[in-house]
Amino acid sequence: MPPVVLPAIPQRITVHLGSPSSYAANVTVPFIDYVKNVASSEIYPTWDESALQANILAIVSFALNRVYTEFYRSRGYDFDITSSTAIDQAFVNGRSYFDNISRLVDNLFNDYLRRPGFVEPLAAKFCNGTTVTCEGLSQWGSQNLAEQGLSSIQILRNYYGNVEIVNNAPIRGITSSYPGTPLRRGSSGPAVVVVQVELNRISQNYPSIPKLANVDGIFGSRTEAAVRRFQEIFNLTPDGIVGKATWYALVRLYTAVTNLSELRSQGQQFYSINWEYPDPIQEGDSGDKVRHLQYMLSVLSAYIQNIPSVAVDGIFGPATRDTVVAAQRWFGLPETGQVDDRTWDEIYDQFAGIENTSLRDGEVFPAIRPTAAAQSAMAVMAGNNRNRYSKTTTLRQFPGENLQLGRQDPIVQEVIR
Repeated sequence: MPPVVLPAIPQRITVHLGSPSSYAANVTVPFIDYVKNVASSEIYPTWDESALQANILAIVSFALNRVYTEFYRSRGYDFDITSSTAIDQAFVNGRSYFDNISRLVDNLFNDYLRRPGFVEPLAAKFCNGTTVTCEGLSQWGSQNLAEQGLSSIQILRNYYGNVEIVNNAPIRGITSSYPGTPLRRGSSGPAVVVVQVELNRISQNYPSIPKLANVDGIFGSRTEAAVRRFQEIFNLTPDGIVGKATWYALVRLYTAVTNLSELRSQGQQFYSINWEYPDPIQEGDSGDKVRHLQYMLSVLSAYIQNIPSVAVDGIFGPATRDTVVAAQRWFGLPETGQVDDRTWDEIYDQFAGIENTSLRDGEVFPAIRPTAAAQSAMAVMAGNNRNRYSKTTTLRQFPGENLQLGRQDPIVQEVIR
């Protein structure tokens, strides 16, 4: 099993005293002092303790997400976060701290929020809830809930949904993820795992990047080929070597395609899981392999009407069994409800085909029926042979008759009529 990559609390954090592109100074402070500064600038020390704790945990989690995803450093900046409240958190260089807030931060600065099953710290966005509202936590709203007797975790779940608190995260001095030396064929270890996982996920959006069947931490010829193709696509020197420029391009693209720096993140769920067949999976099982299975089934259900949707919760219950039975029926396999090697292979093969070819082109495979205006526009361009079939519906099952030389589909107006 490849090593698991988990976040750590940085000893120090560098803050840009302005918006990202503004000409302003950078200051580097201990992470614990940064949290005390922001908390003293963002919230009122007279609030109930549960509201203060909820806000501090949101502040820690958001800042840690910025550090963990290297949101700014992967874009070439020399800082981790800004003091701009429009995009980050309030930081007033040199300010004093409130005593009660300082004591709470001493106990909470190395705790953070995440969603169950996810790796990355939650990008716990917030706003004051009066002059500005947002999807995340309302600061004044959190105080109102505290006055009603809610605990800090109840307040947080009221705004962020199902979250959990990671306690006593490790503290690390180095905040840069780059391993310090280029990775090339023959390299191995956790840094190679990171590269392989990022390439596999980015390849879902850029299918010409070859997928890596084994995330094993070994930089072999297949990893080299995938790196070289990534470099070609993003105008980097195509040498198959992961230097600093390629490393941070991978970080930037991986963060973007998974929305790791957003409140509604796709989440890092399968960092240490490869695509190989596990032991048989059946009702009553739980864990990452079940979650992996459910993820593939959820993709299939969006494209195959006969396979019902399933929640990706890592628990193999009756609903997951029903979906497995439906998939087995679709593939012509014994309807046992147990995922053996044949069932896993069929599900994976269909999933891989969808991921690599059809899922990523919303123009060619629209998820919903076109509007009347869109249909009108398509009718105008129907005479253009190049665009003639560009608005067909999602790929479906065998049409029921053989396709042979000379066969033509109806023009686009007839397809969407």
